[in-house]
Amino acid sequence: MNTLSTEPVCTRQEMMSIAASRMLSSDDVCLVGIGAPSVACNLARLTHAPGIRLIYESGTIDTKPQVLPLSVGDGELCDTALVTVSLPEIFRYWLQAGRVTVGFLGAAQIDRYANLNTTVIGDYATPAVRLPGAGEAPEIAHGCRRSFIIIEMSPRRFVEELSFVTTFGFGRGGNHRQELGIHTEGPVAVITDLCILRPDPVTRELVVTSLHPGVSREDVQQACGWPIRFADDLTQTPPPTELEVNTLRELQQRTRKAHEKEH
Repeated sequence: MNTLSTEPVCTRQEMMSIAASRMLSSDDVCLVGIGAPSVACNLARLTHAPGIRLIYESGTIDTKPQVLPLSVGDGELCDTALVTVSLPEIFRYWLQAGRVTVGFLGAAQIDRYANLNTTVIGDYATPAVRLPGAGEAPEIAHGCRRSFIIIEMSPRRFVEELSFVTTFGFGRGGNHRQELGIHTEGPVAVITDLCILRPDPVTRELVVTSLHPGVSREDVQQACGWPIRFADDLTQTPPPTELEVNTLRELQQRTRKAHEKEH
């Protein structure tokens, strides 16, 4: 297990969740994906952003799960939500009306312009790997005012060319979103276990703006499938606090215990 040379000591995966959680505030209304996005969003809710309103695709609004859900159909979401509404209401009243400030997404693959693949690896007709598919990610990425992407970094995930574009980021780069009539900001940050990347304001190519503690430029380049760019004013991600690490581990421990009981 890789660890960072900071106090308190945490894994790179924990650093990714913590760095992602810091992107959120109590003013946000956030459409949450299952998995890593759910971890980051609930960590934010339990630490510095208690007023954040979490919405899951199953229709639960202002959800406050005590354990992390296994899927959008997990009963924990309904049990801890302010209200549960129909899926059309989530997308028509909340998303399409511009009431969702943040979409938080994961992916299997990403390219240099923050386009995402969650459909297939390899040829579509005869894929090497069949992935879960789009879900509602394309609509979330299109309709939320801005979006964040959380994904572990490796050459298999950060690829020169996607096998399939499931979710549109910046397309070919530049003004491609605007040319297609998309007026939301799109992905404003990609948070990984090694670094944080943000789109160049002109080209929209992802640029490394912050390295996590203990991570070098060489670590990042080796984990990327294209020659990655680094910002001129490259910074270091602030190390995790005891509150962040302890809250994250307590959340994960509660989740493990709850799901062990179910089985």
